[in-house]
Amino acid sequence: MQTFPAIRSSDLSSLPGAGAAFFIPRTQLTFPKKLFFCHAKYAESGNAGLHNLIVAPANPLVAEKEEAKAVLTLFLKKRGQELTTLEIRNALNPYLETLYEEFGDILVDVVENFPNPATEERSAENLSIPSLEEEPVVPVSAPITTLNSKKLKALARLTDDGLTGKPPPHIIYLTALGMEIEVIKEVTSKFPSFAYYSLDRKIKPVVEVLLDLGIPKSDIPTILSKRPHLCGVRETEKLLIPTLTYLKNLGMDKKQLIKAIRRFPALLTCSRQKLESSIDLLYELGLPAENLGKVLTRGPQILGLSVETLKARAKYFHSLGVDVGSLLYRHPTIFALNIETHLKPLMEFFLERGFSTSDIASMISRFGSLYTFSLSNNIMPKWEFFSTMCYPKSDLVKFPQYFGYSLELRIKRRYAIMRESGVTLSLHRLLRLSDADLDEVLKQKMEKHVG
Repeated sequence: MQTFPAIRSSDLSSLPGAGAAFFIPRTQLTFPKKLFFCHAKYAESGNAGLHNLIVAPANPLVAEKEEAKAVLTLFLKKRGQELTTLEIRNALNPYLETLYEEFGDILVDVVENFPNPATEERSAENLSIPSLEEEPVVPVSAPITTLNSKKLKALARLTDDGLTGKPPPHIIYLTALGMEIEVIKEVTSKFPSFAYYSLDRKIKPVVEVLLDLGIPKSDIPTILSKRPHLCGVRETEKLLIPTLTYLKNLGMDKKQLIKAIRRFPALLTCSRQKLESSIDLLYELGLPAENLGKVLTRGPQILGLSVETLKARAKYFHSLGVDVGSLLYRHPTIFALNIETHLKPLMEFFLERGFSTSDIASMISRFGSLYTFSLSNNIMPKWEFFSTMCYPKSDLVKFPQYFGYSLELRIKRRYAIMRESGVTLSLHRLLRLSDADLDEVLKQKMEKHVG
């Protein structure tokens, strides 16, 4: 750690981006050995080439927060966006969580190096800081190398705690719960911090909350493997329990909560503010309060989406003429699908084949799960076979559930049986009837036809 004399504001005029914000203690500036700097062109200034210089406070956590804040602000301004802190957090939290799962504690190193190649070291020239030219440059280790090292250390700790030569207590505890060591290794590989969690302060309190709720012991390993971050909650009683209480007060009973947590364990790590803002929006979109519990049981993933993302999906469905409130109640999971990669391609597929927008809206309203099917592996092959059948396209609009049946085991087989009988059934009767009922109906139709 190196300490510098206090800097007066009048001494800063010669630095690049003199109008930028500085974080300066009252009497002295203290720089950690590793510095965090943000370099970005002024978004609204006409002085091309000027850079913002942000000197991070001594506290590493504060430094990272200020760094992130500055980068986000400049990034958004350059795109003409002015978002509130809440909106920024809601939009970026899921992405940052994904990044953290991949890179763990070296995420800062990875972001700091981007987009430079991993083998490239930054120099004082690259930093462009005249006042610190004599400060020795600390090489930044290659992110991938560091990442591999952290993973290897974490994985090694699963079988040897470094003190007793035995696995750490929390690993023994988890395997006793039924969590297989291979699963623990997989989780640790993606999230190295998992190997270092304290049994008494981290793991046990979370497991006890889940067991007290009524979640079967056999489900705990699956929940923890889906969301190992649960074990990183610092104060279980101040986060998990209030979250569960809040959801219960909204009308979710124990059975519904258990199903929701099984499907989306990250639900328990959502902040109260995030939950409230998302649920308020669901009400605004037309979801009756009495249906909320059922919706959150079927599709708890929607609470992990940002408010802006939910609004965008709702706007898209509304533009098609779909009743958003009804769609939320019947098929909440499709609101978690990406518009560009899931929703629009399906829309374009049916438009190209002569269906109208209102036809597609009707199909979505009747069978929202349509969006969850693979376009290439499911929709296209079934459409091609439908084109050879004796039904008009209007039958698909009335019965889009056609795409939910097995092409080989049900659709082709039953259609062949019907053709051999010499009679015709409607598409929905052909596929929905049980085998016994189908035989009976075909027999009656054949007898009537002969008569």
